[in-house]
Amino acid sequence: MSRPERFEVLILGSGFGGKLLAWHMARSGRRTAVVERRWIGGSCPNIACLPSKNEIWSARVAHLAQHGAKFGTMITGPVTTDMAKVRQRKRDMVDREIALHLQNYKTSGAELIMGAGRFVAPKTLEVHLNDGGTRVLAGDQVFLNVGTHAAIPGVPGLEAARPLTHIEALELDYLPSHLVVLGGGYVGLELAQAYRRFGSRVTVIESGSQLMTREDPDVADEMQRILGDEGIGFVIAAETLNVRGRSGEEVSVAVRTTSGEQKIEGSDMLVAAGRIPNTAGIGLDEAGVELDGHGYIRVNEQLETTASDVWAIGECAGSPQFTHVSVDDFRIIRDNLAGSKRSTRDRLVPYCMFTDPPLARVGLSEGEAQRQGITARIAKLPMTAVRRTATTDETQGFMKALISGDDRILGFTMIGAEAGEVMAAVQTAMLADLPYPRLRDAVIAHPTMAEGLGSLFENVPPRSTK
Repeated sequence: MSRPERFEVLILGSGFGGKLLAWHMARSGRRTAVVERRWIGGSCPNIACLPSKNEIWSARVAHLAQHGAKFGTMITGPVTTDMAKVRQRKRDMVDREIALHLQNYKTSGAELIMGAGRFVAPKTLEVHLNDGGTRVLAGDQVFLNVGTHAAIPGVPGLEAARPLTHIEALELDYLPSHLVVLGGGYVGLELAQAYRRFGSRVTVIESGSQLMTREDPDVADEMQRILGDEGIGFVIAAETLNVRGRSGEEVSVAVRTTSGEQKIEGSDMLVAAGRIPNTAGIGLDEAGVELDGHGYIRVNEQLETTASDVWAIGECAGSPQFTHVSVDDFRIIRDNLAGSKRSTRDRLVPYCMFTDPPLARVGLSEGEAQRQGITARIAKLPMTAVRRTATTDETQGFMKALISGDDRILGFTMIGAEAGEVMAAVQTAMLADLPYPRLRDAVIAHPTMAEGLGSLFENVPPRSTK
């Protein structure tokens, strides 16, 4: 092995937390290198968050055009979607994001090294460069930001069928005649609705007893009703037995449900059935970095690994799989290195599913509260009761809040237009530990979606007298 090049900071993977850390360290005067295998800036700007929401927005425009007459906009002739233009709009956005990232690397002074890195010794990477050659890099401090990839379940014939993952689904320049989606979670439902609105027939297969298995049944039922009304088919509590054919040509999926076996014939297949950490084959054993039983990097509450001066950031560390959590991982590491005391304990992590209408949740669900033995009062409000929806006709969904015995907000869930923005207001109140009457009695602008919070919290049952 050649003599390693030395860096003060060495980061494997350029995802959100890793790149923020790289730019921060380099601007602080530390000699910093980032090793990235393929995606400059990580998955979010290239193949995940931003590209998917870009195409989902194109699908919303298609949906509005198809229903324009309802709002007085008359369109002569059928509304069709040019998937090549949809893809190009997404690609143009990605190109702008990559250019912005490269500019940040340039101005910060962090060195971006494109290649596949593998540990050959503690805090030492051998990098096979994408344009040929090899470099050996050593870091005083090393940070792992290697992310995850889509899981392909071990269903007979599935891998041979060359199914789409979210990456390939966002690169299609044609419209599948019948898209079969394996998985009724966030990714599966977002893309199922998008392709239905573009014009595909869509069937979702979910192995669990409901869609979105970590959500309350009323939330899952409402989302299934909304998407079903748009023409998406669902096969729930289904065991996938085998797959035949090839995605992009024709596929046949055999499933078993409580009502017996059936075959679902489609043209294309999307697999959205979970994630696997990118921790295999990168020499973590040589680096002294231990994994947990699921292949994620074992870290403490400060995101330190089992190896000295080595940290892990984001999904590969088992953090919740959201970009905004990776950003917070960066802040935790940055602040601890600067002498502050911060940890991942008791983070209030919000999340959104960007269907239309979207789903947003922060804090506890009813099911989680029950499993933790927490008694909560439940308030619920249909979106039809929010006056803003009378102006937009976005009446689907509801708000729901969990309230403690001492009037604290324990959790908030919303299916409805602008759910993520409304949730942020509730999250702020939760972070400030405000009792729910402060929101109930707040003067909120009319007519807005957030105005519904006043009506929601008016529905909180009184405290128990027992």
